[in-house]
Amino acid sequence: MTSVATSPGFDTRLERLPATLPLFPLSGVLLLPRNRLPLNVFEPRYLNLVDDAIASDRLIGMIQPERETGDAVPSLYRVGCVGRIISLAEEGSRYLIALTGVCRFSIGQEVPTTRGYRRAVCDWSAYRHDFDPDASPLIDRPRLMTGLKAFFKANGLSADWASIEQAPDERLVNSLAMICPFKPLEKQALLEARTVVERSTILIGLVEMAAISGNPDGTDARH
Repeated sequence: MTSVATSPGFDTRLERLPATLPLFPLSGVLLLPRNRLPLNVFEPRYLNLVDDAIASDRLIGMIQPERETGDAVPSLYRVGCVGRIISLAEEGSRYLIALTGVCRFSIGQEVPTTRGYRRAVCDWSAYRHDFDPDASPLIDRPRLMTGLKAFFKANGLSADWASIEQAPDERLVNSLAMICPFKPLEKQALLEARTVVERSTILIGLVEMAAISGNPDGTDARH
């Protein structure tokens, strides 16, 4: 295996974000600002996408298909999150990459491409605040922790509770939104939540309902 590390300190500012983004549609997978997402990339069109991103600004737009139809060009949700490639390892005929979330975006018209993947015009204006982490969101942390423990127990999941208890509120909420095995529509609601507080309220509702039903849906981050 060969490995290439890219600089995690690359300065991505709002005014430097591009007018268009390559899109990586992946159902049930969520990326949020300042959080990390590992991806296993093996389809030729997405290998092309990674090659092109590495050669330019290292930015990839993560977005969900609206539904799993098997279509070659599925319809997409309108909101996604751009990630910056911070590491890349080449393993046989695939890439193992890691993204750090930068900022959410809304997609507009798609742009014709010749490399197999999709590209679209992006609007960042509604998500300027993604660059300003909320140091002290007023989330209902006791209720979240109670619901989360019930959710993990009901679904046979384990956790490092000491680390979870010590995590800052924004990191805790966003990390849980990304890793918990919710349905794609629920993931999209978490992504589109305007603030950390709003996202935490949705998250609490989801873990409480899932703890009762004991039947979450998971998705493997592959493409």
